[in-house]
Amino acid sequence: MTGWWSRRSVAGKVELYTRWTFHLMAPVELLALGGVPLNREQRGDLGAGATLGLLAWVVAHAALCAVVASRGLDHTSGTRVRPVRLAVALAATTALADVAVTGLWAAGALSDGSLVAAFTVVTSVFTTGALVLCVDRVRHMLGVVAGVAVAAGLPLVLFGRVPEGLVTLAGVLLAGGGYAAACGFSSWLLRVVQELERSRDLKARLAVAEERLRFGRDLHDVMGRNLSVIALKSELAVQLARRGRPESVDQMVEVQRIAQESQREVREVVRGYREADLRTELEGARGVLDAAGIDCAVDAPALDLPDGVQSALGWVVRETTTNVLRHGDARRCVITLRRTAAEVLLTVENDGAAGVRDGAGAPGRTGSGLAGLRERLGAVGGTLEAGFADPHSFRVTVRVPPAVPERTGTRQEKETVA
Repeated sequence: MTGWWSRRSVAGKVELYTRWTFHLMAPVELLALGGVPLNREQRGDLGAGATLGLLAWVVAHAALCAVVASRGLDHTSGTRVRPVRLAVALAATTALADVAVTGLWAAGALSDGSLVAAFTVVTSVFTTGALVLCVDRVRHMLGVVAGVAVAAGLPLVLFGRVPEGLVTLAGVLLAGGGYAAACGFSSWLLRVVQELERSRDLKARLAVAEERLRFGRDLHDVMGRNLSVIALKSELAVQLARRGRPESVDQMVEVQRIAQESQREVREVVRGYREADLRTELEGARGVLDAAGIDCAVDAPALDLPDGVQSALGWVVRETTTNVLRHGDARRCVITLRRTAAEVLLTVENDGAAGVRDGAGAPGRTGSGLAGLRERLGAVGGTLEAGFADPHSFRVTVRVPPAVPERTGTRQEKETVA
């Protein structure tokens, strides 16, 4: 149960909490009004058929309010259109029920007038809350409260019960206004949280897209000119060869030289992309996480480390940052770098534990995730530990010897790229 809740995003948690809060309003209404038709002293001379009808109306009204509230929250979340027909049906049936109950009291079928007023006020208050969830603007919410209050008090006035009508009107305005304010605030809060969640996802996607554009731009700058020259010289060599000119060999030698030079430049571009610089990755992690709304604290003094160790630690920072963005539900991330005589210690800890449990280090993802990081760290004699510091915190701990000479891991990457 705890894992099911912790795996949800912040917006998902707020939406689920809000929905179940309004779902619980239906049992509250049933408890408040369900016993009214069954009380002999309160219902007076009301027959069995009318008693069951009044009880059925209480149940139907509670269910209709729950449905309208749910559809209103769907509209707030952007998954459904505004439930106009359901809202009109709820308002109309509530008004008709107010008229019917008031008529029964005026006719003497219901003997307790205060109970009739309470019945009218309670159903009107729950109606007000459900209808408010279907509108967006504050002035429309105020109009809903005023309209429902008038619809509740007017039948009493028309039947000659002016004091009771005014009391009912005031009761709906006060209680319904308070309940409407709570419903409107819940709807607004849900909308804001969902918008923040979408903005956070968009910022993370933009950060990834920016890196892809950088790599594509660098590759285009390197290859564009050289490929154009190769195409022109190849065409020239073909023309010279058709004419039997020996200069065609010189042109093809030049094509070969340019192709080899292009291959070397591509290796450098890809190597720069695949070999992470530790300081750059630390600053990049801080910027990307801050942009995504995650408080990132970096405590990492400048250390003189071998290139292979810097690259491996930079990859750890890059991959763990990606995991926090893609898999976790973190609000804070702390990156710490320390050096002792025996080791260099890097820790990355965040409070979005659930998502990391599900996504990071999945088996079979060679070259990515925590398994890929262990391979990279193994090339420089390092180790990686990942686990929960507490039920809500996930920590990645990396230990690397401080004076490891350049191993073959980076060279093997270069050869693989070649």
